[in-house]
Amino acid sequence: MSRIRTTALGLTLAAVVTSLSLGASPAPASAAGTAAAQAPAVEEAPTVEEARLDREVPREILRRSGFDGAAPRFAAALRGAGSYAQAERVVVRHGTALWRRAVDRAQGRGPAGGDLARDDDRPLYWARLGMTRELRAWEARSGLPQEARRRLLERLESASRGQDTVGFPRGRGVRRVLMTGFDPFTLDRDIRIGNPSGAAALALDGTLVRTPDGGWARVEAVVFPVRWRDFADGAVERALRPHLPRVDLFTTVSQGRVGRFDVERFNGAWRGGFPDNENVSATGPVPVDDPATRPQWTVTSLPYAAITAAGTGPFPVYDNTQVTEVPAGGSEPVVRADGPTPGSAARAGGGGDYLSNEIAYRATLLRDRLGLPGLPGGHVHTPVLRFGAGNADAVEDPELLRNRAAITAQVRAIVAVAVGEARAGRG
Repeated sequence: MSRIRTTALGLTLAAVVTSLSLGASPAPASAAGTAAAQAPAVEEAPTVEEARLDREVPREILRRSGFDGAAPRFAAALRGAGSYAQAERVVVRHGTALWRRAVDRAQGRGPAGGDLARDDDRPLYWARLGMTRELRAWEARSGLPQEARRRLLERLESASRGQDTVGFPRGRGVRRVLMTGFDPFTLDRDIRIGNPSGAAALALDGTLVRTPDGGWARVEAVVFPVRWRDFADGAVERALRPHLPRVDLFTTVSQGRVGRFDVERFNGAWRGGFPDNENVSATGPVPVDDPATRPQWTVTSLPYAAITAAGTGPFPVYDNTQVTEVPAGGSEPVVRADGPTPGSAARAGGGGDYLSNEIAYRATLLRDRLGLPGLPGGHVHTPVLRFGAGNADAVEDPELLRNRAAITAQVRAIVAVAVGEARAGRG
């Protein structure tokens, strides 16, 4: 999901006591805390993302997948909540159910709900936005402090993205793989767009993958938003930190270049400013905790040689070593084909300077900060998922369906090769 040049795009809440009634305040630790807790309820306006729901394409996608009832059911359940604790239970229950329904649909379980292809990631995206819009508009019986509403939105996001239900089997017989995907993006360019990394995440979540050496790997997948602010707020670290010490391999995945997969060798500590799904730009160093120890570059530990050499599917797979840097002592960015030079400042990793580069940077930096240098992990870019030539308005067509299925199958094969190589101790 990176913005790659000319080719393709790649709360902390201080204290909310869940047993309180919606109108009551948490016991404040300071005068400022008291003022915040006693602030009147505010009905928040829809976000830029949520406002797109009023267009015809999102409504069609929801209707043709059967996901159009998710937000109304959620709103009805919220109206019955009389306390923060009850509202939180509603949020977690409906958010988790949305994720599980999207996974089940993608993997052929349960009713299809309509004639839209099962492996489509877009119903999950638009249904989630319908639910977050309902939560912003919800007027609690006794008033809802703004911080409490933010906390509920945060819980809804994590539950509906699979981040609360990651679970791996015990024992040593099955290897553990953590995989991430992304929401659709560049929707003002074409609101019909999906994201093949999100589709692959739904298809692989909770599945067993057979490795070339005859072993098995269990994949757990989560999906992230295309929003600068969530990354600055530590969403990646919160989701991944509990699991990295327990997995055998992790891979962040996003949409990249046309007609090819890339294993991105180097990730840069720089935001290039391309607008996100809220039409917000961010330019400058990647904001992380303890910036004094922020390296300019992190490096993949995926077994890239094995991945690129294997016949994983119809698309070529490249070991991409290109970066853009400001060399030590220099003042202008330089594109280098063979990785960064010592002391250089990052301006783009192999995956560009958008959120795909940033998730790769954050995930591999977290790997290093957790003291896991031997843990295989890094970023994989998929080919761009495109509609067939001449299709300017249909939400799906045969070429889209073929390519999405092929990309998902090749992601699965790449994961199998990578974890098999790691299992053999060679990656």
